[in-house]
Amino acid sequence: MTFGILSLLPPVIAIALALVTRNVIPALFAGVWLGATMLHGWNPFMGLYASFSDIILPNLADEGNATVLAYCGFFGVLIVILQRTGGAHAIAYAISNKVKTARGAQGSSALFGIIIFFEDYFNALTVGSVMRPVTDKKHVSREKLAYIVDSTSAPMCLLGPVSTWVVFIMGLIGAQFVELGVSGSEYLMYLSTIPFNFYSILALLLVGILIWKKWDFGPMAKVEHRARTTGKLIRDGAEPPTDDQMGDVEMVEGHTPKKRNMIVPIVVLLVIIPPMFLWTGGFPEHDLITAVGEANGGLSILLAAFVAGIVGLAMGMQQKLFSFKEAMSLYVSGFRSMMVVYIILVLAWSIGSITSKLGTADYLVDFAEQTTSPAVIPVLLFIFGAIIAFTTGTSYGTFAIMIPIAMPIAATMDMSMALTIAAVLSGGIFGDHCSPISDTTILSSAGSSSDHIDHVNTQIPYAMTAGISGIIAFFTAGVTGSAVLSLVLGAVVLVVLAFLLNKFWGKRIPQEDDLNAQSES
Repeated sequence: MTFGILSLLPPVIAIALALVTRNVIPALFAGVWLGATMLHGWNPFMGLYASFSDIILPNLADEGNATVLAYCGFFGVLIVILQRTGGAHAIAYAISNKVKTARGAQGSSALFGIIIFFEDYFNALTVGSVMRPVTDKKHVSREKLAYIVDSTSAPMCLLGPVSTWVVFIMGLIGAQFVELGVSGSEYLMYLSTIPFNFYSILALLLVGILIWKKWDFGPMAKVEHRARTTGKLIRDGAEPPTDDQMGDVEMVEGHTPKKRNMIVPIVVLLVIIPPMFLWTGGFPEHDLITAVGEANGGLSILLAAFVAGIVGLAMGMQQKLFSFKEAMSLYVSGFRSMMVVYIILVLAWSIGSITSKLGTADYLVDFAEQTTSPAVIPVLLFIFGAIIAFTTGTSYGTFAIMIPIAMPIAATMDMSMALTIAAVLSGGIFGDHCSPISDTTILSSAGSSSDHIDHVNTQIPYAMTAGISGIIAFFTAGVTGSAVLSLVLGAVVLVVLAFLLNKFWGKRIPQEDDLNAQSES
């Protein structure tokens, strides 16, 4: 049975409900139920029954999907352990001891945000709360700190080799590999998207340029001028988040944090993955390239995360930070912290199965081939992803909706699958950075103790600057297929835009020497 244009109904309904409810979980379930109803003669009761019996439960039972859910849980455990043992705080303190200027305070905050590349929530809360006393001392506005935190957390989760985001996206890619009959490693496919993830790269580059050149423009220039000249780190009447929102990053009371509590588990995580790839790929029976290509990426990361978590727990117990019983409670808390991710993943796999059965991708591919140049598709995917993420406030939900659409289009139109996936990822981050209802944006405000609306208003011009540069880069990639050429062109546009905006929309920010001279006079 073919449904033609009606095959678009489940994903369209999912997108529309996500926009209205601001919650992707009921939106995705509604899409699954509607698709199952269509497949069973438009009988809503049979559709509800089939949603579970034919779609959701088989996706849960799939071995590959179960692997994804397991390593998501182990990553949750690792994050909880790193929060509890305080290793990240120790690294931040070590960095802050070397800070002498406002630019140094901003640069060290950005560096710390890059170091914690494995989890965005942990990054946003930890970097903001730990570096806030450092930036406060150097009269850096809370809005600027929140921007630095927000623009390093999510982008780094997509550019680092392992993170909670990576395992989530691998699950989406792996499900589409099955649907499309594509063989290969979902992890290697993810790695191939990194050079094309233009918005994430350009957003990080913009942070570095603004700090290095001391450029600020738009509302951010005004708040930075206020902080430097008056010492007011937030505006009068601002409402920064209360301290109880920081509870998730509290370490053991009375404990002197040690850098090794973060460094050792992360090193263990990164060191174990390569040999596990070779082993699961059949090395040395297979040569190196063949082994990597045939590796079980999910199982490799699962085992690496498991071992890293055990090492972290052992270090915490050895330092008497918690007992064995408390360690087991932490383990359960880690899995529980990923519950929302589990639900979104299962529903994302399910709506992917529904769209496959309805022929949604076939219809979209045929429509795109007749009406759209392949060169424009990466730009359209980027823009659509940004709109969905902005209006729903969730990158995860955007990826869950858009990747099952983007990958079949790439496969049928003989486009770069890495490029189309990266366009969706970049669009999701761009929309997330502009959205006042984004969870990572809210947590960046919370961690930095900045008024949330002030953070959004000051960040949007910077996000738009990187977003426009990203559109140029994606169009170039669609035409040339070259990640290097596209990134270079996007970076040139970024620098030119930042220079012009600083020149015509900026405000001179007094530096330390100016303030010292004023105080002496």
